Amino acid sequence: MCYEVADRIVNAMSTATGAPNASAVPAPSAAPATLSTPATTAADAATPAAPGTDSGTAPGTGTGFARRSRALGWRLRFAVLSLIWGFSFLFIKVGTQAFAPLQVTLGRVTFGALVLMAILLVKRERLPRSARTWGHLAVAAFFLNALPFSLFAYSELTIPSTLAGICNATSPLWGMALSVVALSEDRPTRRRVAGLGIGFLGVLTVLGAWQGFAGTDLTGTAMALGASLCYPIGWIYVRRTLAGSSHSHLAMSSTQMLLATAQLAVVTPLFTTAPTSLPLVPLLAVFALGALGTGFAFLLQYGLVAEVGPTTAQMVTYFVPVIATAAGVALLGENLSWNTPLGALIILAGAALTQSRPRPSTAPRPTTDPSSATAAQRT
Repeated sequence: MCYEVADRIVNAMSTATGAPNASAVPAPSAAPATLSTPATTAADAATPAAPGTDSGTAPGTGTGFARRSRALGWRLRFAVLSLIWGFSFLFIKVGTQAFAPLQVTLGRVTFGALVLMAILLVKRERLPRSARTWGHLAVAAFFLNALPFSLFAYSELTIPSTLAGICNATSPLWGMALSVVALSEDRPTRRRVAGLGIGFLGVLTVLGAWQGFAGTDLTGTAMALGASLCYPIGWIYVRRTLAGSSHSHLAMSSTQMLLATAQLAVVTPLFTTAPTSLPLVPLLAVFALGALGTGFAFLLQYGLVAEVGPTTAQMVTYFVPVIATAAGVALLGENLSWNTPLGALIILAGAALTQSRPRPSTAPRPTTDPSSATAAQRT
């Protein structure tokens, strides 16, 4: 869902700004780094040890305590981000109980845009002025916000939030398949192709294909899968048109969210009627979906990318469907058959494989015999 917008898409714009670039760093591999071994930050490397201390200083003194504090801090933010995005599917389900899907989506992008614009004003940054940039961001807003958010909202009218969250995890699979066609520099490997096949086998497992898809609303499921497909389409478009932009991530994302709000503000009145009441719980769900899941979470994600790198930060992808499933079952009382969690695990395994990259060769370089080198110089 929103992690595709915040992490994989806008990172493609970081070439000129010098921020961490997710497109240039491998995404989570089949064996991602564990959370217990955070990467050393630039601050760690640049901070000299205090007199009489070293990197092994006991907690409470010196750089050892500072490193432990930073490690704890990013883990807490990682957990909060996973919870926010995992609960987004529950918020959508609750919101659609009182509002039309397009109204839920409009409220979501509106609250998200307000949060981002408020932060933009506090930091005294400006929106892009180029009409060309606004035009490209309008396309990005459609594929990364307006369309997928609406499809997810419509899908949850007929499918449980647990299934929507699991369908969202197929986005890396779609991304791998599309990048082979659209990005000449992204060539598939046997492992990534195998991951694609395994991932879609997981989709069939979730849907119970051997039972003739009995008990599954195919239209709602197709909408959720279509929403996941929108993200890599938008990512590829942004990568081709806006990579290297001199504007900050915050300015670009704020503009994108404003454009998504404008698009939905035009479309929503044409297909819905104004709500006759504003029930508190659904209204709070829409507010949380926008302010937290689309606004505040964006800042958390970029803080993680800056501190521990995009590879570790993108591991949130694998926690979101787990949390979405747990929230749907525990808080909404949604049924969970055995094939749903099994299929979800297969999808996540396939997604991890599609994100893997070959390890760089570590073979030692052949040493040159000093005597032969001297003879060569003489000749």
